[in-house]
Amino acid sequence: MLELPFILTILFFVMLLVIAAWGMGKTKNIDDFFLGGKTLGPWILAISYGTAYFSAVVFIGFAGRYGWQCGMKSLLVGVFNALVGGLLAWLVLGYRTRTMTQRLGAMTMPEFFSKRFDTNGLKIITACIAFLFLIPYSASVFAGLGYLFEKVFQIDMNVAITLITIITGIYVVCGGYKAAARIDFIQGLIMFVGAVLMTLFVIRYFGGSEALSETVARYTERLDGQTLLPAGQDAIRPIPNLVFWSVVFMTSLAPWGLPQMVHKYYAIKDPADIWRGSIIALVFAGVIGCAAYLTGAMTHLLPQEVLLEAVDKSGQALDMNKLVPLMLVLALPKWLLALILILVLSASMSTLSSLVLVSSSAVGIDLYKGYAARGRSDRHYLWAMRILSALFILISYLIALFNPAWIVPLMSLSWGAVAGSFLSPYLFGLYCRSTTKLGVYAGMWTGLLTANGIYWFLFFRYGSSTAGAYSPVAASVAIVLPFLVVPLVSCVTPPVRQETIARAFGDHDETTLES
Repeated sequence: MLELPFILTILFFVMLLVIAAWGMGKTKNIDDFFLGGKTLGPWILAISYGTAYFSAVVFIGFAGRYGWQCGMKSLLVGVFNALVGGLLAWLVLGYRTRTMTQRLGAMTMPEFFSKRFDTNGLKIITACIAFLFLIPYSASVFAGLGYLFEKVFQIDMNVAITLITIITGIYVVCGGYKAAARIDFIQGLIMFVGAVLMTLFVIRYFGGSEALSETVARYTERLDGQTLLPAGQDAIRPIPNLVFWSVVFMTSLAPWGLPQMVHKYYAIKDPADIWRGSIIALVFAGVIGCAAYLTGAMTHLLPQEVLLEAVDKSGQALDMNKLVPLMLVLALPKWLLALILILVLSASMSTLSSLVLVSSSAVGIDLYKGYAARGRSDRHYLWAMRILSALFILISYLIALFNPAWIVPLMSLSWGAVAGSFLSPYLFGLYCRSTTKLGVYAGMWTGLLTANGIYWFLFFRYGSSTAGAYSPVAASVAIVLPFLVVPLVSCVTPPVRQETIARAFGDHDETTLES
């Protein structure tokens, strides 16, 4: 039964190692390692953006939870992710990011803040926030993949985590972004095809187009309390509208301020290709997001005996993380289940590679190259980045291996803390000349303290489940407040030097930007 998934997974890993070996031969300096030498086109980068956007948590966690609790309404999450997190993000941020970072000579988001606002302090605080809050996110991806392998291949979870760590470490540390972006592209194609086939087979299994209207009817019955699981507990616990729209807002807008997402704009070969990338990102995110949430909503069609398998150990509620896996086992043929396994693996490893590169760059480029070891050769910095990438993977691996209790709440917090700290200052830095460094400092601290303050208040006052349920609200407030703080503080604080502003906005640049 497990033969086909095992064979496909081995072939998948072999492909990763071959591309990693190719990437190592092509990576000559730190620019190659982190930005792929800025030679990548819109297809590779837009799909790499999409694979970093969607990890296994979307297909299994978010899709099952919000599909069950919100029914077809959950499709709005996928639609807004595509329109705002995909299309609009590329159109608003892509060209400005590529051209302004080219003028400033910035390779990373911390370096952008430092050079755009004439202060090294911003580089330090931005690098620390990125590194500290992305480690638990990375560790959670390792842990999730290990759990998946344990269930599919019946091997010990710690062995699975070790195997995945080694494979990821080889292709990221050796090949850098030249290899990772091309691997992301192949993984993205697998995700796209797998998501389409998954949706079609699930709909066909439950009766074709009539299954969609039946899904709405079943959800409505459960929402009205007319249907109970055989064990007697309520079959559905709808979430408040505030939480639902916070999920839509957070998952659509937070990627605008996440370094692993913004990194893609830095690496594009030609700024004129941004519009192509925006369309590709729209289509990719739309298909992946809508396929995931539609499948999640259709879990209401599962037979009662299957739903009983998803009841948690307390016997009082559903473990909604089990709903989508149970549906896929029921509705898909073995060969497609094998492809879906690779899909989930691809989604998570692509996210993981983006996190590794961005987090290690926070130390390697922004702190080590910027302060501790200036004036060294490119080869020196290249090997420093490789060592730091390996170290980041090792730390994430150890956290995932021991799986401490605090990894889950801190992972839930990471999107809100990072996006809340960076999004408003970044957007104002790209578009508003009057933004000051003190305005940016104030915005960053507002976002960081708001996300942490709301989350940890709920955690200690009401417990981890309530804090986790309302973490999208905390993240959304943390993203919004800095948009008020940054311009207000900038109005009453000293401006950035005119020479820096002129350089950032290209006032005296009569030459054509490098492709």
